[in-house]
Amino acid sequence: MTRRACVLIAALIAAGTSPAAGQNFDTVQIRTHPLAPGVYMLQGAGGNIGLAVGDDAVFVVDDQFAPLTPKILAAIAAITPRPVRFVLNTHWHFDHTGGNENLGEAGALVIAHENVRRRMAVGQFIEAVNRQEPPARPGALPVVTFTQGVTFHINGDSVVVQHVPPAHTDGDAIVFFTRANVMHMGDLFVSAGLPLVDLSSGGSIHGVIGAAETGLGMANAETRIIPGHGPLANRARLQAFHDMLVDLRTRVGAEVAAGQTVEQVLAADLTAPYRQDWPGGHERFVRILHQELSRP
Repeated sequence: MTRRACVLIAALIAAGTSPAAGQNFDTVQIRTHPLAPGVYMLQGAGGNIGLAVGDDAVFVVDDQFAPLTPKILAAIAAITPRPVRFVLNTHWHFDHTGGNENLGEAGALVIAHENVRRRMAVGQFIEAVNRQEPPARPGALPVVTFTQGVTFHINGDSVVVQHVPPAHTDGDAIVFFTRANVMHMGDLFVSAGLPLVDLSSGGSIHGVIGAAETGLGMANAETRIIPGHGPLANRARLQAFHDMLVDLRTRVGAEVAAGQTVEQVLAADLTAPYRQDWPGGHERFVRILHQELSRP
């Protein structure tokens, strides 16, 4: 581990910083999953992290919560002594960008879609989880932003970052390590439950379905897909996710067209066929879907 990283870890531990009030990160362990030569998935608390290491740079996709930065850096240091050079945020939510300031202070350049910086800069109320996020500290904001996409030519690979139309939020990006054949989809894809569509951040179920179609078009049968949450997945799992969302949009849309209230739709238990394979977030998803499809 570099001296600069050691100093940062010591400072963080001493400060006891905890922007996610009420959460205890002491027992969280960072688990490292090798996916391809030089490419890994890290899991802890919050969004899954993508990691690429090589002779050119250490490249990180999302960074979970600020108090976990020491553990994340330690997990990276177990792979490479090189410092983190780039951090790419897949979207603006607190469980994916919480470590931005710490990693920026350690020398990393933070990159994201322009809407990520815009929403972080002013703060946001996330209606779907009833959470008010204050404006981010200046050091946590992305330094470099893009509109449609950007490509990094590092470590013998081309890392393609592609913005998609409003989906989980209005600032989502898919990250594809082309040579490694690894894709990070952020919260455009959750592999173990129904997704959160953040309408208050410009999200849309139609966009989530469209983003899944974009990912399917980029992937092949061997592509390893890092979801925003849940275990590592593949193209077949992403296809099943897409097909489920199309089916539920059709079913709930028919109920909305028939004038059914959200409580009536919930009572119909339209998501029941998917409860075993996709066990999380059913009531929240139906409420959000009903809300969006009921708009004029």
